[in-house]
Amino acid sequence: MERGLYIAASGMLSEMQRQDLIANDLANASTPGYKADRTAQHAFAEMLLENRETGAPVGMLGSGVSITEQVTDLAPQALRETGEPLDFAITGDGFFGVQTANGLQFTRNGRFMADGEGRLTDQLGNFVVGRDGQPVRVAADGTVDPGRLGVFNVDNPQKAGEGLFSGAAAGPAAGQARSGALEGSGVDAARTMVDMIASLRAFEAGQRVITTIDSTLQKAANDVGRIA
Repeated sequence: MERGLYIAASGMLSEMQRQDLIANDLANASTPGYKADRTAQHAFAEMLLENRETGAPVGMLGSGVSITEQVTDLAPQALRETGEPLDFAITGDGFFGVQTANGLQFTRNGRFMADGEGRLTDQLGNFVVGRDGQPVRVAADGTVDPGRLGVFNVDNPQKAGEGLFSGAAAGPAAGQARSGALEGSGVDAARTMVDMIASLRAFEAGQRVITTIDSTLQKAANDVGRIA
């Protein structure tokens, strides 16, 4: 089988995975506290081609690429004032804790609300955890003292969907909760659009390579046998 087909296909598969991440980032360009993802591609080992009759080197041939690493950029982003008493942001490092069906998870999205029983929840209805590990209560005037919210260090935070992170709480973080503000998204929309266009062009280049190889193989199969 033509080796070039596999090499081009591996590049296309890597770009498809990359485009999935880029599309998800763009969809969350305005989501408070969202953290963008980055990918790293790694080339498989190259092979040295030689002339089988003379042994003279012809050159190096790559054998394809794959995505070897996906990294989430957890750097704090600029805060945006909202004036809403149940909007919270963290200045510095750390995560809010929320109690979910899968246990304690974490988020940087502080767009909270009060449920029917006066408890502070996230947009999914998960209870926001205080410094004492208990659900935070909303005062009668509809406010919450930011100092009551737990801000946690998290070991090995991993995205768990819906703006949540899994991981192990590792004590209080240095960051402080602040009311009436939200953290901006970690997505630079302009840069991300450029990345998507570049990824699309790379994917299209792989398509053209496969089309060219397919045409060459077809011509060889149909025409070479006719040469007398």
